[in-house]
Amino acid sequence: MRGFINWHIQKLNDCTDFKGRAVVVPPRKGSVAALNEQDGLYTLCIQGYHDQQEMNERMIIQSISRGISTYTDYEEFLHVAENPDLRFVFSNTTEAGLVLRKEDRLEDRPQASFPGKLTAFLYHRFKAFAGDEQKGLIILPCELVEQNGDRLKEYVISMAAEWELPPAFFTWIKEANTFCNTLVDRIVPGFSKKAADIVRKEEGYIDELLVTAEYYHLFFIEAPAFVKKELPFQEAGLNVLFLVEDIAPYRMSKVRILNGAHTAMVPIAYSCGLETVKEAVDDEHVGPFVRRMLEEEVLPGLELPEDELLLYTQSVWDRFCNPFVKHQLLDIALNGVSKFRTRNLPSLLDYVERKKQLPMKLVFSLSSLIYFYRAHAGRVKDDETVLTLMKEAWDGRKPF
Repeated sequence: MRGFINWHIQKLNDCTDFKGRAVVVPPRKGSVAALNEQDGLYTLCIQGYHDQQEMNERMIIQSISRGISTYTDYEEFLHVAENPDLRFVFSNTTEAGLVLRKEDRLEDRPQASFPGKLTAFLYHRFKAFAGDEQKGLIILPCELVEQNGDRLKEYVISMAAEWELPPAFFTWIKEANTFCNTLVDRIVPGFSKKAADIVRKEEGYIDELLVTAEYYHLFFIEAPAFVKKELPFQEAGLNVLFLVEDIAPYRMSKVRILNGAHTAMVPIAYSCGLETVKEAVDDEHVGPFVRRMLEEEVLPGLELPEDELLLYTQSVWDRFCNPFVKHQLLDIALNGVSKFRTRNLPSLLDYVERKKQLPMKLVFSLSSLIYFYRAHAGRVKDDETVLTLMKEAWDGRKPF
């Protein structure tokens, strides 16, 4: 989010009269102390190529007002809902975060799931403004999940029904709030010690929250026309496309090609002793394997024209080869099982449907993922349920 959404907000502030500030709320347990100690400020280093020219941009992002942890300051989190100027909610809790958890309760402090937290937040705002339709929000989930806006709206309504909230709240959710389907495309490796050391040497300050990102960015937003007016991204020169039609074909291509390649390569490359995406694509075995997987097993199942898909695949490969971006494989490995289910399993099943046989490269990636959870158990980060399931399966207590 800090390498994408908060940068977008910063560009809006710099180039238009938007004047927006964001409150950061981590979806899981984690301290926001470092963010607040830096007054929400951090350095963004953008590196890559544009029109065959090397781009190296460094800027201080000032679009965050503060961070709030729902695990230590839940009431402060709800207090944000009382702000009459609040208009937008952006989220990226990964594919594992956009799930319905019916065990959540309104009285929980906090709710375990993101949809649960959002429902409680919206209900608090509904009550604070007595159901005023002018106080609805524009909600833009950025999780790589199909129809993410529609799905989040469905989860909020389901959560409200589970909690037996008043009928007027359901009407307010449906009529006063706008849930947008989105698609984000930018590689954001995150913190880089090398970049932080350069900043310390050249600028004279230490930034524990520095973020690196590639130059390329693309943001699809499926929304009514008024959203484009309220978020004048294009006036700020940003590569944002507002669509009234379905973004599904674009989302499918991006998720299955770029994100699918990431998820497929991680267990294979890491088990071969490689550490970054660039090392993986440069490797004489891993690189060609992943490229053939895309061309032979993934692209034929996509809806966009073949020439567009081949061009996009080549652009993705060029981005993977960006020498400035050190994208750690272990960072991509976070929540690997849910990522494979979203990014790679649909390609695998489509191939079986079309060919009536297994796609051997995707199958090998899946088997490598299962092995990865055993061979590197101490370094894998995932939901406790997934980690327990994998351990029990490898121990022979439960079958896969």
